[in-house]
Amino acid sequence: MHIETDLPATVDVEVRLEALVKRYKGAGGVGISVLNFIGGSAESLLKSLPEPVQRNLEAATSAALTQAMKAAHSSRSMVPDQKSWLNQTVASAMGAAGGAGGLPTAMAELPVTTTLLLRVIQGVAVEHGFDPSADNVQFDCIHVFSAAGPLSGDDGSDLGFLSARMTLTGKAMQSAIARVAPKLSIVLGQKLAAQAVPVLGAVAGAATNYAYTSYYEDMAHVHFGLRKLAIDADVEHADLLKQFNQRISRVPVKRA
Repeated sequence: MHIETDLPATVDVEVRLEALVKRYKGAGGVGISVLNFIGGSAESLLKSLPEPVQRNLEAATSAALTQAMKAAHSSRSMVPDQKSWLNQTVASAMGAAGGAGGLPTAMAELPVTTTLLLRVIQGVAVEHGFDPSADNVQFDCIHVFSAAGPLSGDDGSDLGFLSARMTLTGKAMQSAIARVAPKLSIVLGQKLAAQAVPVLGAVAGAATNYAYTSYYEDMAHVHFGLRKLAIDADVEHADLLKQFNQRISRVPVKRA
């Protein structure tokens, strides 16, 4: 008598790894287009912000992340994860509203957009089979924010967010936010400056938020895709990350 058994499917590590590399290389292309549109560079954008805003960026970012964690977590029971195109549309609309009034409205919009971006990252975690309510997954979601950012023109050398892990303690989330906030404050500062561009504020705000949503969605897919591949293939995550880094370094990252 023939008995059928459900054998696990063979995991093609090479194919899935190459797909993640391709996704990483494609991330940020929209952000570079935004820079071309507003006629500036990421560095010049940040310097264009008023001194008081620059000084308070890290504190504002930390507050936005803390608020985003609470709002994103509580909203999951009421609002389901949305399709990528809808997230991008909503983010673009918020960016346009934030940019319409210049820097004051862009600052007010910052926590709302940060919450949306975190929900997008959490949604990607769910796609890959992870529970966004689990502490370690929440930390991973926060650490995705430590990627270089869509306006950086990153050359692939900054991949620390893929390997970042934290010991789970009672104050781990505060520690995670404190660790990520300095870098994210620079990235969000670039966003604020782009939205504050005279005349172009609303359009630049919409384009910038679209770029940020696309970028962090891609980075989340890379991050959680590697984690899931390690589980599916029963391979050490560190070994996969090493292979990933080797592939990135072989071929320069191209930004559109």
